[in-house]
Amino acid sequence: MFTSASATHLLFLSILLFIISSALAADDACRPVACKDVGPEIRFPFRLKGRQPARCGYRGFDLTCNARGETILTLPNSGEFAVSDIVYMSQIVYLYDPDFCPAKKLLNFSLAGSAFRGARGASQRYTILQCSRDWSEYTSYRAIPLFCGENMGSSNNTVLAMTPRTYAHEKPPACRPVKKNVTIPLSWDVFYQFWEPFKQLELTWDKPDCRNCEAEDQLCGFGGDSGGDIVCSKFPSKGIPRGVKYGITIGIGIPGLVCTIGLACFACGKIRDFRLNRRLSSMNLSTTGGITVQPPLAIAGLDRQTIESYPVTVLGESRRLPKPNDGLCPICLSEYEAKETLRSIPECNHYFHADCIDEWLKLNATCPLCRNSPESPWTNTPCSSMSLSSTSLASSSGT
Repeated sequence: MFTSASATHLLFLSILLFIISSALAADDACRPVACKDVGPEIRFPFRLKGRQPARCGYRGFDLTCNARGETILTLPNSGEFAVSDIVYMSQIVYLYDPDFCPAKKLLNFSLAGSAFRGARGASQRYTILQCSRDWSEYTSYRAIPLFCGENMGSSNNTVLAMTPRTYAHEKPPACRPVKKNVTIPLSWDVFYQFWEPFKQLELTWDKPDCRNCEAEDQLCGFGGDSGGDIVCSKFPSKGIPRGVKYGITIGIGIPGLVCTIGLACFACGKIRDFRLNRRLSSMNLSTTGGITVQPPLAIAGLDRQTIESYPVTVLGESRRLPKPNDGLCPICLSEYEAKETLRSIPECNHYFHADCIDEWLKLNATCPLCRNSPESPWTNTPCSSMSLSSTSLASSSGT
């Protein structure tokens, strides 16, 4: 049953989540992020689209995440490449083909229209060879393996990249040139390890130049939301952002204060109604035999015998109650715990803490939830009350 207490808690939670999410969005929006735990750290001049605002990155340095959690850099004329590492101090980014098919992509590779160039000077020119033997037979040659490609990459079809000078002196057997003078920035690390799939390409950039900031262990970025100047700043702390701390404090404090004021007003209203009822009862006089007699004050609640005749239940471990009740006492707004004693009102079958409802019924003869008032006191014999309590205990423990 959706009660006023449930509505209060829902409102409290909604306000808290809104304030925290607003603080998270507003505070440290440009802090470093990553597509996954093992992925490269993404910070200026790069930015992760969808998770960082545009001001967090330089033009042409946008990155995305694919379905496998790989960090993707899209080159205008060469397609998508996965980022294996970013060395901010040296301004070098290592790329590989996420489909592990570099032979097909690199035959027409171009950096035109991008913010990058080949690292270690001008990009090297290579001769692409297709060989009819297994790639393990070419490990002694100064060649870079490029697997996959159209009709390439099977156990008997190996694709190699060699510089023209090296190819002139070392011509691997069973190989034929597929394309000559292909300019591609292949990583030199591959020369020292025949199969290095995660460092195939090595690119660098000249603008923006953030090496001074990196040398001082500071974060590079724009000076303002609209400014184009590059400045250095301290890295954001790795703890909880200050804005989030303020959001949590405000989110808990304000709803808590509102709930306290609401409960105080509710209690004051009930006390005022009780005093008013007593005052009206004292003014309702009756006259007998010419003598004015003031009747005793009307009791607004129920007597102890009637209250104690209402059934009690010892809550089981599952803490389940029959509908329309929930797991919250509507009087004290505390959750029910196992082994606690509850009392229910027979007319409506609503449950409450025994101590809470006993005090309530002393002052009010109605259910706190539905306000139903019994037409006559509900009574039980000791045997029937004991039987009901035992049955309720067994059913609660069983659930």
